[in-house]
Amino acid sequence: MKNPIYPCLWFDNQAKKAASFYCSVFKDSEILEDTPMVVTFVIEGHKFMGLNAGPVFSPNPSISFFVVSESMDEIQYIWQILMVNGNVLMPLDKYDWSEKYGWIQDKFGVGWQLSYGKLHEVGQKISPVLMFTNEKAGKTEEAIRYYTSIFDDSSIVGILKYSENENDVQGFVKHAQFKLGGKVFMAMDSSLPHTFSFSEGVSFVVDCKTQKEIDYYWDRLSAVPEAEQCGWLKDKFGISWQIVPSVLSKLLSDPDKSDRVTKAFLQMKKFEIDKLVNA
Repeated sequence: MKNPIYPCLWFDNQAKKAASFYCSVFKDSEILEDTPMVVTFVIEGHKFMGLNAGPVFSPNPSISFFVVSESMDEIQYIWQILMVNGNVLMPLDKYDWSEKYGWIQDKFGVGWQLSYGKLHEVGQKISPVLMFTNEKAGKTEEAIRYYTSIFDDSSIVGILKYSENENDVQGFVKHAQFKLGGKVFMAMDSSLPHTFSFSEGVSFVVDCKTQKEIDYYWDRLSAVPEAEQCGWLKDKFGISWQIVPSVLSKLLSDPDKSDRVTKAFLQMKKFEIDKLVNA
């Protein structure tokens, strides 16, 4: 049971504007779907969803996106564009782990970690990075083992921990790489005082073809009953997931059914495919 997993970015009714911006920054990018509710787009072969959802949540650095590049010129080009009205978290410079690296929040609040390196060493151009902060700091390894036990085609690539006399708690995860559904993810702990933690600002969508798949992920991931709404759930580490039937997009694009389907799913916590199809 290998299901597509991709990030959803929460925007204050600027999903189309943001998607167009990212498609102008990165090569081989395009908008796939543009509706009043969501915009789906591809950046360098990686699918994203932008959600028009108002000002309640917004992306923050607890989930960012690592971009590996074999070109110094490409990194400089992307950095200069993302810098406009953005916020530099770590300057673009030489570090122990990379000849050129920088971490920036763009004007929409989305975090990007740009790094010079060999693409084959990571395996994909863009990878989500989970940073466990505040009360979740120190939970990275537990979370990785938890997620890789749930999704097929998953594995732990490597976990590097802080040693004594480094700038965080000994034994905390300095950097980890793992795969979920064949996609590369990264993660780290940080005990530093941060003003952010995981939120609905960045969630992960899991496309499901059957009700059995929806039930499977829902039962294993949902840990906060009050967060269950319209296919959304929150796991025990605070990360939000959307467990969504693959047919939903087709149903919402049908002008004869879209209103009824919308009314139906707004009353649901976990999606029920039969009720959506028969709405």
